[in-house]
Amino acid sequence: MDGNSTARRVLRRLGSFSLVGTIAFLVDIGLFNLLVATVLDDNPIAAKIVSVVVATTISWLGSRYLTFRRTRGRSVRSETILFALTNLVGLGIATGCLFVSHYLLGFTSQFADNISGNVVGVLLGNVFRYFAYRYIVFTEPKDTTDSPAPEDAELSR
Repeated sequence: MDGNSTARRVLRRLGSFSLVGTIAFLVDIGLFNLLVATVLDDNPIAAKIVSVVVATTISWLGSRYLTFRRTRGRSVRSETILFALTNLVGLGIATGCLFVSHYLLGFTSQFADNISGNVVGVLLGNVFRYFAYRYIVFTEPKDTTDSPAPEDAELSR
């Protein structure tokens, strides 16, 4: 495989990851702000957790069926568990940024909460997620050339 096709494949994957991430990001921000403006007005951490769970579901679907559709080498169950664990770390990054800003630094406006949770936290979380998805969750299928295919095993008996 030449360098140009590898570069194109990487760029397509990054573009697709960005598209899926943008959609999930918009859902995350929109739902977070809706919850903070209504039912969770006194609990931005709970609002962030809910918005991230919904956005993560959208992200899993887009990642599995669009961005990393050619590099799925695990069972759906294993992949889903690893994806969930990866996103728990990403959630920890986003809520950690929000916690530091809101409770430790005292920036309690909705604008400050959005900057810390939805800009800084999401950016740092997405860098982590991309590499975790690429190298841990959606890994290339294992080469099975060491063991014969079932048909070959039948023929060799």
